[in-house]
Amino acid sequence: MNFTLSQVPDRSSKPREKGITMVMDKGLSIREVEDMLSVSSGYIDIVKLGWATSFVTPNLTDKLAVYRSANVPVYFGGTLFEAFIVRNQFDDYRRLLDKYGLQHAEVSDGSLEMAPDVKCEYISTLAKQVTVLSEVGSKDEEKIIPPYKWIQLMRAELEAGAWKVIGEARESGNVGLFRSSGEVRQGLVEEILTQIPFEKILWEAPQKEQQVWFVKLLGANVNLGNIAPHEIIPLETIRLGLRGDTFSHFLNQKTRQKWKIAANK
Repeated sequence: MNFTLSQVPDRSSKPREKGITMVMDKGLSIREVEDMLSVSSGYIDIVKLGWATSFVTPNLTDKLAVYRSANVPVYFGGTLFEAFIVRNQFDDYRRLLDKYGLQHAEVSDGSLEMAPDVKCEYISTLAKQVTVLSEVGSKDEEKIIPPYKWIQLMRAELEAGAWKVIGEARESGNVGLFRSSGEVRQGLVEEILTQIPFEKILWEAPQKEQQVWFVKLLGANVNLGNIAPHEIIPLETIRLGLRGDTFSHFLNQKTRQKWKIAANK
């Protein structure tokens, strides 16, 4: 930090197990990656090359090398995994991870129907090769998964070897965990948290209001994903109570009383 402020929450340090910021790269150029890393690498824990953008991104090897030089791990989006699975090319996918030297992979079933035990088998197999993130939830806004099912699936996938389970929201933040308006399904999240440790969940939260909601609920060290490159530093200020939306959240009672700030503001 450039200077000292009191009453700022402690942030976990890299490599983090909680307080993770996962950034969505939807096709950045190498120069854009370099620019992003020059100011934000300290706040980026992992980068996802969104859905199957890696298939069409030019100079992919060189781009991955830039991330690697900054010690920022990268993984291919879950839709690419599904594209290989639906074509019966799982072994090709595994070889692809080795070819590009990736240490992480995402297992998802948001675009196709996959039996839970089959998905867990993929997780278990890949976990012997890389660190696995598994995504729970559908990309279909009409498909509403009840809370007990979210819990059941998350627990099974963690037991199968997933490092983190991802709460689906898409890059737009209007499915899965959220209503079409972007509003958080509050009851769903709170029920999930009664059974699954918060540090094991990475919540996709691309919209500022969603990020604020999770920080207020779970604190500065909540895991958040699908963060746009230009929102990395703004998110960090939300985490630290240095943006209007969370300005009073981490202040102590004495300060609140002095400045007549409501506790729930």
